[in-house]
Amino acid sequence: MMVREYLKLARSFNAVLTGVSPVMGAIAMEQYNMLYLFLLFLVGFLGHTFGFVFNDIVDYKIDKYSKEISDRPLISGTISVKKAWIFAITSMAAAFIIAIYIAVTTSSFFPILVLIISSFFIVLYDLTSKKFPFTDILVSIGIFFLILYGAFYGGNPVKSINDITKLAWIVCVLGSIQVFFMQIVAGGMKDIENDFKKGAKTLAVKMGVRIIEGNLKVSSSFKSLAYSIQLADVIIVFLPFFIIPNFSESPILRYFQWLILVIISILMFFLSHGLLSMKRFERFKARKFIGSHYVTNFALVPIMLMALNPWAGLLAFFPALGYILSNIILHGTILQPKTM
Repeated sequence: MMVREYLKLARSFNAVLTGVSPVMGAIAMEQYNMLYLFLLFLVGFLGHTFGFVFNDIVDYKIDKYSKEISDRPLISGTISVKKAWIFAITSMAAAFIIAIYIAVTTSSFFPILVLIISSFFIVLYDLTSKKFPFTDILVSIGIFFLILYGAFYGGNPVKSINDITKLAWIVCVLGSIQVFFMQIVAGGMKDIENDFKKGAKTLAVKMGVRIIEGNLKVSSSFKSLAYSIQLADVIIVFLPFFIIPNFSESPILRYFQWLILVIISILMFFLSHGLLSMKRFERFKARKFIGSHYVTNFALVPIMLMALNPWAGLLAFFPALGYILSNIILHGTILQPKTM
């Protein structure tokens, strides 16, 4: 039972996504060695665990008044703050031990600095997220550097930052944009009831998202921001096909990728519209929209990377599979994690 509670505390429902982040950076640099990809996944997964546990510790005084997230271990009391600290520090230490092992075996130590920069921005976000608006950009920057960290261990020798390919930079940007949407829109919407009541200075609150007598009011400016972020995401995911010579040499594969990317993009906008257009705030319903968006949005980059290696498309299923299995095992749901 305690393992179950620690998995809840670690937000295991989206831990696979963070784990895959440095892996996508490495694949963008044509790294296909399964051992290194697995080790990079562990670095991301353990870093995710630290970030979310630390965030729960920092936000405990605000979150403990919310009935909607009473299933979170710190709120329910199944895990003490002291034990949460131990769990967080152990996870971070394990991530860096693995990172040091990768650095030693590859004789490439500069990426450790990149990983430290990523960790710095995540910690900074955790410390400021409820105090200042627009701090969600810090998580995006953290993910940007986490993907870049993976890119430094690509299949081709990377001696300096100048060796990072155009495609790898695009993957870094896409990952940060997608996380930015999840933080700003999904994160802001799912927590709006408690954040608005407690005066949290999130961007959603600052941009006029309100709950008045149970009715959800989403400002036009917030909707415009949400749709703009997604539009940028869709435009950039198609860029490699037009700016990188011979990116997708097979016409059949290229047209298949375009078709799937268009379908995913349309579905993304449909789900975000459903979330932003709710008349009354129902956290259960919001979780369903966010969960569905999660399993589609993060399939974009793996589908795009199929141009390098068709097997890269399998990465599209890992975040979704991890998300669904975690919810079924820990919460008895499919798309609505109770700790979200």
